Amino acid sequence: MKQISQMSSSERVEAMELLWESFAKEGIDYPSPDWHGRVLAERNEIIESGMATWLSVDELQARLMSR
Repeated sequence: MKQISQMSSSERVEAMELLWESFAKEGIDYPSPDWHGRVLAERNEIIESGMATWLSVDELQARLMSR
C-alpha cells in the first residue's frame, strides 16, 4: 500500500471509509476522548447563554468556498 502522503485525496477518503467500515463490522466501540466532552459542554453553555451564532447552509458554503 502506498504511503498515506503519496495517496490522492480520493484514495485517502476511500481508505478512511474502509477503516470505519471495518470498525462497524467488528463492533469495535472506540470511546471518545475526554476532551470531546469538555468541548461539547463549552458549546452547550454558549448555546444556553444565548450567545451562540448560527449560519445558514448557504452562508456556510460561501464561507468555505472563500477559503
